[in-house]
Amino acid sequence: MQWGAMKGGIEELEGRIGYTFQDKSLIKQALTHSSYANEMRILKSGNYERLEFLGDAVLEMVTSDFLFSKYPTMPEGRLSKLRASLVCEPALASAAKRICLAKYFLLGKGEEATGGRERESIACDIMEAVIGAIYRDSGIEEAKKFIFSFILDDIDKKRLFYDAKSNLQELAQRKLKETITYRVVFETGPEHDKEFGVEVLLGEKVIGRGEGRSKKLAEQHAAYEALVSLQNEEE
Repeated sequence: MQWGAMKGGIEELEGRIGYTFQDKSLIKQALTHSSYANEMRILKSGNYERLEFLGDAVLEMVTSDFLFSKYPTMPEGRLSKLRASLVCEPALASAAKRICLAKYFLLGKGEEATGGRERESIACDIMEAVIGAIYRDSGIEEAKKFIFSFILDDIDKKRLFYDAKSNLQELAQRKLKETITYRVVFETGPEHDKEFGVEVLLGEKVIGRGEGRSKKLAEQHAAYEALVSLQNEEE
């Protein structure tokens, strides 16, 4: 997608997130992947990576402050684990999916052709870049509103992620009397930037799918999806 053809789409994205950028160049930069910047001969600083760096720091600070206040007696170790589950790659990719963020990515032709628009790693990075862009545009309060609306919501389900594999294994043995297994269904990308797809099976039935930059992360995501699905069936 070319920037000139998607200017109207930015208004659509702003409507989805409930925030209007004063400086439109910031959201353009947040959505610009390095592959697009290279093809269009844009300076390296024109892609999302610097805003991602900033957004990652803002997200960690806001999340830490939120958890510190919400759980006044929780020890540091558990706070760290809970924070990790809320801001992990699958959680951010899921938040990005809710606002259809991938629709607005500016990708190079090669990245587009190899499925970059569906890659969780890219969605996670650009989600953090959007946070950075909002922070630069309006400051911490608007960034907090975005984070609270799309990342720090529905915590009870999201906190399942950190121990998803062990929780699923325990559930399968204790309640379902079935065996849990994982299988890799795809592996893409160069050695330094692999993307894995994994399915988790309960007996012979696929109950969850996940993607990640490592097999372990993909398995964790698949287990989390399975846990949420099983939990919804019980409700």
